[in-house]
Parts: sequence; C-alpha cells; structure tokens
Amino acid sequence: MPQRPFTSAPDPQFMYWSARHKRAQAVLDYGIMTCAPITLITGDIGLGKTSILRSLLNTPDPKLTIGLVGNASPEDRSEMLRLILIALGQTAAEGIGYANLYSQLEALLIEEYRAGRRVILIFDEAQNLSVQSLEHLRMLTNINFAEHELVQLVLIGQPELRETLSRPELRQLAQRISANAALTELTAAEVREYVAHRLAVAGATRQIFSDSALELIYERSGGVPRVVNQICEYCMLYAFGDDAHEVTAETVELVVQENFVFGVGRDTTLRLVEDARDARS
Repeated sequence: MPQRPFTSAPDPQFMYWSARHKRAQAVLDYGIMTCAPITLITGDIGLGKTSILRSLLNTPDPKLTIGLVGNASPEDRSEMLRLILIALGQTAAEGIGYANLYSQLEALLIEEYRAGRRVILIFDEAQNLSVQSLEHLRMLTNINFAEHELVQLVLIGQPELRETLSRPELRQLAQRISANAALTELTAAEVREYVAHRLAVAGATRQIFSDSALELIYERSGGVPRVVNQICEYCMLYAFGDDAHEVTAETVELVVQENFVFGVGRDTTLRLVEDARDARS
C-alpha cells in the first residue's frame, strides 16, 4: 500500500537522523546507561523530540522499568506522585494523602531495585511543569537504597524549560542534570537529505522536488521538520492536481501563498507558516 512520505504523525521508519538528532539520542542513551540522575533534552516544536522519545520506548529493555508522564501540570505534590504511580502501572486513588503515596512509590522503587530493574521516569512537554513541580521531582532523586539512587529522570521539553531550570530556586535541580542536549533546526543540506530520505522510505525511485524547490522549502520552513512535512505534502498534492511530474519552486511558492489549506477529512484549516519564527510559535 502506498505510504504518505510527509505525514506529521511520528513514525520511526521515517525518522531522519541529522547530526543533532544523533547527538541527542546519544546523550539520552548515555544518561540512561550511566544512571544520570537527570537527563535533559530540549528543542522547539516540530524538531523531532517525540521521535527520539519513541525510539527509546519502542526498544524494550528488561532491565528498565519506564514510566511516561506526558504534558502534565499537577497542582500539588500529591497529584505529581499520583501521576508517577499511574505511569508506572500502579493504582493511586484520589483520596490517598502525600505520605502514603510517597511510601507506595518508595516501596515500588525498592522492589524494582531488588528485581534488578532501574526505574526511568520520563516527563514529556516538561516545560509545562511549574517550579514547585520541578522541585518535587528533584526530591525524588534523593530516594536511595543501599547507597544507590532508585530513580532516574528524563525531562523533554521546549527551550523555555532551560530558562525555567536556570532560575535560582532550581539551582539544586540543575546541578543534578548530568546529560543534556538541545535540538536545533535542520540546515539547507539536511532538508534536502530529509526530503530524499522520506521519499525513499515511501518507495520513491526518482527525484520529485527540484533543487530550487528544495531551497525554497528550506527558506520557508526555517528547517523545522514538521513544517517541511506540511509544505511538501501540499506541494505533492498541488503537483498531482496539475498532472506534473516534478515539484518546482513555483509550486512551493503557490502552496505558501495560499496561506490557508484544508486537511483531508478535517473540518479545520491548517496554516502554513512563512518563516521560522512562525514555525516556532
């Protein structure tokens, strides 16, 4: 069955590993392997953080117990512990107080340690966590057994997370970050490779985008993969409608100038950004 090469849904087989992505993946692997108390991965919207996370989640390791907390903004430390326990497959009723939740988590961590498994807690979209929530997380890294730390944290979020972590009241938390990496936009050469890679995975056997089209796609997308996908998808749709065998710069310009385009089977419109600043907003 033909595949859409530029769908925005994260798909490991379409993942293009730029030098920055490889570095971020290496940092994540290093942090887990060396039992880093906290590993930090940041990047703007659409730069591939979720794809890197999925590569970890899709590679099970019997020696790891991984809990994923996504896009959370708990109101207090009790809710934070409840989210963590649920992420680890535990039951945490609403009426249980902080002390009991903490004891339950501590007992679970010790049980996992005795079974030879390390617990990794991943917080995706961690820029949504408050200063208080981040401080609560730091306290978890103090849970020890036989002088061994029982939990590792992985914080994944947008660049503002780094700004939050630089605040004086979070100095102790920042000092526990032993591995970190920041994803940035693709270069012009990488955008060419990115487009070629996704087309090849989808089964293309020839070049579909002209050199001038690829150059304009880079300029208009600012090197943000998600925006490259949007532009490329509609460029191919426009070219198909015109019975054209190649996407030209004129096609790219037309797609961008349309400003509003409709997604297939959706009632809402998608806006294609015209520069990198819009892409990161």
